[in-house]
Amino acid sequence: MKITLTVNGEAYPLDVEPRRILADVLREDCRLTGTHLGCEHGICGACTVLVDGEAVRSCLMFAVQCDGSSVRTVEGLAGPEGEPHPLQRAFSAEHALQCGFCTPGFLMVAAGALEADPAIGDSPERVDALVGSNICRCTGYEPIRRAILQAAREQTGGERDAGNR
Repeated sequence: MKITLTVNGEAYPLDVEPRRILADVLREDCRLTGTHLGCEHGICGACTVLVDGEAVRSCLMFAVQCDGSSVRTVEGLAGPEGEPHPLQRAFSAEHALQCGFCTPGFLMVAAGALEADPAIGDSPERVDALVGSNICRCTGYEPIRRAILQAAREQTGGERDAGNR
């Protein structure tokens, strides 16, 4: 099927088999390898991307379902001059990654949540639920939680060091 995806602001006219998942099309056809495939069952969240602003597991979505949609991957987080997104800066500052395999998924689920509601940082419980939606085998989740809270504060103009409960 012929489809067009707008990925990170760039149009990708593609000819894809209807059974191909979005994650594979992003990685193989668009050459955007930041989206990782972990469990391929929608459990781990490593493949999370934003489709029309909503966080989705790209391993569970067919690429043809996204025809005409706007897709944002981890490669699309950085600013126009390549400056890191507040989440990327916070993940680095809080040491919220170790092996890095799950990081793109966490960044994208957090970016979607922060864009939908910048005040999410006012609710540690909501951030905990957000962090609990993806799996990380290295960090113990606390640095990820702190990084999301820090990025939320930065985006809303709050203090950067007020990350403790």
